[in-house]
Amino acid sequence: MNPAAALGDASRYGEIRSRVLFLIGALIVYRVGTFIPVPGIDPQQVARFFSDQQGTILGVVNMFSGGALSRLSIFAMGVMPYISASIIIQMMSMVVPSLQELRKEGESGRRKITQLTRYGTVILGAFQSFAAAVTLQNGGMVLTPGLFSWLLPATITMTTGTLFLMWLGEQITERGIGNGISMIILVGIIAGLPATIGRTLTQVSTGELAGPYAIMLLAAVVGVTAFCVFVERAQRRITVNYAKRQVGRKMYGGQTSHLPFKLNMAGVIPPIFASSLLLFPATIASFFGAGSDSRWGVAL
Repeated sequence: MNPAAALGDASRYGEIRSRVLFLIGALIVYRVGTFIPVPGIDPQQVARFFSDQQGTILGVVNMFSGGALSRLSIFAMGVMPYISASIIIQMMSMVVPSLQELRKEGESGRRKITQLTRYGTVILGAFQSFAAAVTLQNGGMVLTPGLFSWLLPATITMTTGTLFLMWLGEQITERGIGNGISMIILVGIIAGLPATIGRTLTQVSTGELAGPYAIMLLAAVVGVTAFCVFVERAQRRITVNYAKRQVGRKMYGGQTSHLPFKLNMAGVIPPIFASSLLLFPATIASFFGAGSDSRWGVAL
């Protein structure tokens, strides 16, 4: 075997190994952080509150956060503020002239847009964290309510957690494997699967869920997963024909290739952004207390 080729293979495998180890280590840090609660909460009241939110938009957000929201951990806000800020900046870059110019500046413009996204993450993260802190305080889930004893510390803690996840996602993208934010969301969703499967099997064994319905549920899950994979991988190939040209005595060109267009070019960004929009009324309503006059926002 060629020694130079063997050395190149060893170097390549070593880089892959280091990237995989970095990815695993970063995801372990993320999962550990989801179990560190924000100081000052009443765990029993919080658990009771989120047990009533199964099937609601808060349950969906809790799924994306890997259960961090239901445990009110330092990563309770997850990466949703960062994703929302990214989408808002991308949308604004299509209509705001100054941002349009930044998109045309290449690498330097991309760095400036990334910095604006970080600023937007701080604003959205602080806003959502403060709204969550107000909601918990109004719901009697806080041990020491007050502006300086709960609201500000909780807002700073959860906002810092979101910024740390943003930084961790960027590090995974640069030094790990795949897109860092996507990896964090994936691990958060997968983390809840064992408990969900266990509850389903328990319901089947106790008779709460009939066998035929369980089979139908399994078939639906497999079918929806297969359909999502099909839509994600589907593409329309546009035929591109190159004209022939003669250079000297030789004829070049005349070849045919394909230009692929994905069916779902936006990916998972639209449903994630829609989740943030659906949370907006409940976020605003949380500032007006827990009375019946503000329940319309949560119901909406």
